[in-house]
Amino acid sequence: MKRKISVTLDENILKAVDGMIDNIIIRNRSQALEFLAKNALGENKTAVILSGGEESRLEISRGEYRITARIKSSTVIERSIKKLRENGFKEIYVIARKNVLTKVFDVVKDGSDYSVKVNYVEEKESKGSADSLKLAKGKINNDFLVVYGHVLFEKINLEALWGKHMKQNSVATLMLTTAANPSEKGTVAMEGDKILEFKQKPRKTDVYLVFSAIFAASPDIFNYTEGSLEYDVFPLLASRGLLSGHVSAEKELHIHSADDVRKVK
Repeated sequence: MKRKISVTLDENILKAVDGMIDNIIIRNRSQALEFLAKNALGENKTAVILSGGEESRLEISRGEYRITARIKSSTVIERSIKKLRENGFKEIYVIARKNVLTKVFDVVKDGSDYSVKVNYVEEKESKGSADSLKLAKGKINNDFLVVYGHVLFEKINLEALWGKHMKQNSVATLMLTTAANPSEKGTVAMEGDKILEFKQKPRKTDVYLVFSAIFAASPDIFNYTEGSLEYDVFPLLASRGLLSGHVSAEKELHIHSADDVRKVK
């Protein structure tokens, strides 16, 4: 939701603002000012780590979950937090069910040892990833990043994704990579930076560009959060021209099982 306001600026500042207008990404003064404001506010950015769903499905061994799996000398959650902090994301929300949150807290506490603030949001039930994300509604008022709790993404250029999102007039901007097995992921059809169509796990496809379980979003996404992000929200946003994409040459790693942990080691 946007509101119209009136501002008074020094003439030289206004000329500098007008100089940002490229008629491609920034088309007018309002967009230029919004871009500058978002970048200024982004110095202490917010991220959500999604690890919702039934706890039994997230276990990789008895009492150990994907998000707290130990990879070499660190855990998945620690590696995620360190990567986020390096990119300026210092306000972090972890959304999960009680036992998963307890395990995460045992590892990272309030986040102060990592120079971040970790907030815990308990999920009691959910019909999908969008329902999980909706638990952050009212807690986050600016654009934010979402990463899935079972993903390692140290090689991903988060700054490039974030910069792309801040320049787009989109509700969400998805990190995209290529995959040899696209039918197991969410595929996208694109024109420029806009995603025209999003299909989750299509039976047959000749599209190899897929969603990588990381995205940036505006708070407007909370108006669409029901059911699943991949099956419900992203397809709807794409159909309305409100979904963008950023293609990454690097790929994320998914930790679903003890075998995945061993492969990383």
